[in-house]
Amino acid sequence: MKIEGHIYPSFVSFQFPMSERKMQPSSFETRRLLFSVVSLSIFLVFFSCFTLWSNKGGGSGSIPGLDSLATPFSYLRSTKPTPNIRADVKQNSQSRKVCDPAQAKLKVFMYDLPPEFHFGLLGWKATRSQTWPDVSDLNHVPSYPGGLNLQHSMEYWLTLDLLASDYPVISRPCVAVRIHDSSIADVIFVPFFSSVSYNRHSKLHGKEEVSRDKFLQDKLVNFLRNQEEWKRSGGRDHLIMAHHPNSLLDARRQLGSAMFLLADFGRYPVEIANIKKDIIAPYKHVVNSIGNESATFEARPLLAYFQGAIVRKDGGMIRQELYQLLKDAKDVHFTYGTVGGNGIRHASKGMASSRFCLNIAGDTPSSNRLFDAIVSHCVPVIISDEIELPFEDVMDYSDFSIFVQASDAIKEGFLLNLLRGINSEHWTQMWGRLKEVACHFEYQYPSREGDAVEMIWEAVSRKSSSFRLSIHKENRFHRSQPS
Repeated sequence: MKIEGHIYPSFVSFQFPMSERKMQPSSFETRRLLFSVVSLSIFLVFFSCFTLWSNKGGGSGSIPGLDSLATPFSYLRSTKPTPNIRADVKQNSQSRKVCDPAQAKLKVFMYDLPPEFHFGLLGWKATRSQTWPDVSDLNHVPSYPGGLNLQHSMEYWLTLDLLASDYPVISRPCVAVRIHDSSIADVIFVPFFSSVSYNRHSKLHGKEEVSRDKFLQDKLVNFLRNQEEWKRSGGRDHLIMAHHPNSLLDARRQLGSAMFLLADFGRYPVEIANIKKDIIAPYKHVVNSIGNESATFEARPLLAYFQGAIVRKDGGMIRQELYQLLKDAKDVHFTYGTVGGNGIRHASKGMASSRFCLNIAGDTPSSNRLFDAIVSHCVPVIISDEIELPFEDVMDYSDFSIFVQASDAIKEGFLLNLLRGINSEHWTQMWGRLKEVACHFEYQYPSREGDAVEMIWEAVSRKSSSFRLSIHKENRFHRSQPS
């Protein structure tokens, strides 16, 4: 019997010889029979492949690829997650890079402080047996307060990253790993969320005679001073986070031998905090990262942008002087602004539409405005003579920023002439470099290669060699003397 026909992707057509058509089922019945046969065949092939994969240890009943497809929906189940908590906490084991603790640059011992010092300050409720949240599941990662609180949130991101190193399922850079034997640690990490403690608990409430923030600081000092780890090094190998300029205000002098992680040195005496022993960490930006939608020189209508508090004290008085000089320039946006209302959205749009963004000293030498500019690909103009910058030992900010001394900036016409004299080619070079370095100022969980979390751990690793050298020198004769 000769069968003639053509096969198409979505149907099959058969033509029977005239002499045999009466002997054949109707065309509808034929197609239905063929569809049933094909469907059964596909099912058997799929079932066979799945059984074979399972027998080879492919997992406990999961299908490759489907787990990764389901992952993004965990983000939808979380309640107002902190910005930059990624949905892909759990990644497919076939693509995951497993961190070998022996290969990590930094072995970090973290004190198991009670939750009242860290995630309890965020409203996290621990069970009686819990010290830490389960960070392997996005739904159990507590959120950090939003708004301007976020700018000092590096304490949160670093602690999450250390906790994540206990979970091989979480893919993250292998720079710092948590260990549970302090005797072999490079650094002792103190997980006190001092910035959120100051922001939320520094004021007296009701009949309190001592604020919650001061109570926690006193309790922390007492705890550390009684630890063998502190006594062993005099605290020099301890890493304490105090990013808000007013955080740890009562305890900083008593803990001054430790390595501090700070925004700047503006409110610290040099004997307590200095660039020799301490580390400057970037603020977390509050505007949205511009990503690949970055406007060119010609597509940015504004020459310069500043929006924020204008009336400041100390070194920040220069803001008022610059406001008087620049307020009438048609291509300059210089105005008062806050994060309230649509302040952040307006700042995001304004910075992304400007060629230069002014980073002017305020109450302290630094502000998150610099990092907002960087992720907006708006060339920063830094007018702050006392500023210290994150990662400057490995990053040349002059490649993507303009530095202006305060004494020059307040000269009539100086700043406008300087910025208008930078042509498209020069600006585009700095803009290109901005796009390359912006990733180094992103905080996120889980952390990624080259982001702010990894850059901070790298900085700690570089800094730690100096205090280890001094500790080892002191041990030369101490261990040699008879007991």
